[in-house]
Amino acid sequence: MSVLKEKRSGQKNVGLIFGTRPEIIKLSPIIRFLEKSKHRYFLLHTGQHYSYEMDKLFFEELELPEPKYKLSVHLTPSIGHGHHTGRMLASVEEILQKEKPSVVMVQGDTNSVLAGALVAAKLSGVKVAHVEAGLRSYDRQMPEEINRVIADHLSDYLFAPTTLSKQILLKEGIKPNKIWVTGNTIVDALNQNLKIAQKGHRSLPYGLRKEEPFFLMTLHRQENVDDKSRFASILEGLGRVIRHFKRPLIFPAHPRTVKMIKHFGMSLPEDLRLVEPVGFLDFLRLEAAAELILTDSGGVQEEACILRVPCVTLRTTTERPETVDAGGNVIAGYEPEKILKAAKRMAAKKRQWKNPFGDGRAAERIVQISSARSHL
Repeated sequence: MSVLKEKRSGQKNVGLIFGTRPEIIKLSPIIRFLEKSKHRYFLLHTGQHYSYEMDKLFFEELELPEPKYKLSVHLTPSIGHGHHTGRMLASVEEILQKEKPSVVMVQGDTNSVLAGALVAAKLSGVKVAHVEAGLRSYDRQMPEEINRVIADHLSDYLFAPTTLSKQILLKEGIKPNKIWVTGNTIVDALNQNLKIAQKGHRSLPYGLRKEEPFFLMTLHRQENVDDKSRFASILEGLGRVIRHFKRPLIFPAHPRTVKMIKHFGMSLPEDLRLVEPVGFLDFLRLEAAAELILTDSGGVQEEACILRVPCVTLRTTTERPETVDAGGNVIAGYEPEKILKAAKRMAAKKRQWKNPFGDGRAAERIVQISSARSHL
């Protein structure tokens, strides 16, 4: 047995549970720090994202180890959230009973987070650590809102990205000694990967040229793409944005979104370029080069704010109000004229706001706090 294996075998185990692209990206700095500091850990992928572009490619690009455990519990429009989460519970419990981790770490607000936190909280001797705790949209139509609330109240260690997140947790009665403001690991991930993403690349994905102005968008949330009327309203608003600015709108489409476009028989606005998803590094380059980003993704709101690219959020609420307070984001809603108005406002915005999500050392703080508290 190597010296490294001997050292790790004497440590208590930490389990990282995840299932989607944003979780992989945001946990990547923690995984790297665990490797660097020679901690014993394992990765459990629930398989919530199941296409190559959404999954395996991110591990390859970010040079992360393959998960020790890989489930195949996919979330599709035909499967309800209760059924999806329930299928995870038994498999996750079996793995945690085998591995006997001292800490289970989850990130964000997916069904994978809910399943991981719930199973770990019911196992004796296992602590739950929630990375990106304290986010609230106060919109219970979002399945993610329910997941993040429950995960926070099950957790022993709550790693809040900002002081605002901490205040939300305190108002909900969570004890102060369970909460730490660490910054957001997305800052770590962007800092670590942006230079790699831009190095040696003369052209952008999809044949775009760096001197060619374009807008970028993502749209995938259930409450947007599963509602035909709302989806149609958003597409009409995007069409107005394209016609007003005379800019192509690049749309790397989530598989769920493509399926619902076909299901509803929807036609897309002219010059809305529906394209295949790309890996994190290519998407990062697209974000950095875009003039404006339109999205319903919480993670993309953060990334745009950190990169200082104006953002329009295609929702009526956000669990990232720091992006709005900083001046890098505006909440547009779903009505076509409001979407156009928001786009006009943000396109004229000077990129002078400050990043509200920390200094890029969140992963280091999270591992050190978890280590000190649970003796990893």
